[in-house]
Amino acid sequence: MGADLTIGKLADAAGVNIETIRYYQRRGLLDEPAKPLGGHRRYPAGEAKRVRFIKRAQALGFTLDEVGMLLTLDSACGCSDTRALAARKQGLIERKMADLTAMYQALGDLIQQCDTGGSTRPCPIIDVLERD
Repeated sequence: MGADLTIGKLADAAGVNIETIRYYQRRGLLDEPAKPLGGHRRYPAGEAKRVRFIKRAQALGFTLDEVGMLLTLDSACGCSDTRALAARKQGLIERKMADLTAMYQALGDLIQQCDTGGSTRPCPIIDVLERD
């Protein structure tokens, strides 16, 4: 895929910043190559693909721990495990969406109470937040 890359070139090729590369190394998602005496660490050009994989998995809601699990699964043999992980993630997202919908509706009700309440009563939003 080309010549080895410095950390800056790897970050550029993957569309992230250098600190992201270092963070992924600390988390064990990327190997840190040995530093030659008086030189710079060189990363295989293919590492950019791995970093993009990590970023795409995160965009789908996978945690870095889950991404680490995905990286260990073989693309041919790990499909059922990958599917199970994705199905669990989808269920979690569904629950979060239900919670967000409930929050959205509750705020909408409070806003409507503010709009119809008049200035003689306390603010319904503050009133709800102050309740024990």
